[in-house]
Amino acid sequence: MQFDDVILGRRSIRGYKPDPVPRALIEEIIGLAMRAPSSMNTQPWNFYIITGEPLDRIRAGNTERNLAGVPHSREFRIGQAFAGPHRERQIGVAKQLFSAMGIAREDAAGRQDWVLRGFRQFDAPVCVIITYDKVLADSDDTPFDCGAVATALVNAAWSRGLGCVINSQGIMQSPVVRQHAGIADDQVIMKSIALGWPDESFPANAVVSERKPVAEATVFVGFGD
Repeated sequence: MQFDDVILGRRSIRGYKPDPVPRALIEEIIGLAMRAPSSMNTQPWNFYIITGEPLDRIRAGNTERNLAGVPHSREFRIGQAFAGPHRERQIGVAKQLFSAMGIAREDAAGRQDWVLRGFRQFDAPVCVIITYDKVLADSDDTPFDCGAVATALVNAAWSRGLGCVINSQGIMQSPVVRQHAGIADDQVIMKSIALGWPDESFPANAVVSERKPVAEATVFVGFGD
């Protein structure tokens, strides 16, 4: 693929084929992602790549704890609830997804099932957990760098025919993830990324989230026009 084809064609994938993803291909993708820039080349990121029975245990544990009402224990701070235009965009993509999936506003069961898909890593055959070194937890550069490597990872995967979705639901029950992924105590769990071969028959996979225009996002200074 050309670079523009990857950037413009990539979309978040929320439905996957059950087919396994070869370890060698994942290693290739991670190697490409790790060319992402980081502050002073600190490279704070680490990756736990989970599949098979350990991933099934994480799915089950996440689901059971959330249905039981166990409070979330995400290690990377959540912040305040979205408001204003950020909330509007959040609602906008939710409407796109629910419309694609045929989930009506009053369909409480359908909406809950959709939420639980996130806690199950969208039933993808592979889950990538991005962590960073705890000694760098006070640095704002560190999560910025991890965001860069996550973006590089999903784009590299797309260029190889694989789909991804970056999500936080999969790491909301951090004790479950830490236990079954064997995450070291010196790591902070930041994000999870579902990864696998896209199921093109899954309606939500056709959703392309909207972007605000360049003119709204940019301020040009000193260009003389």
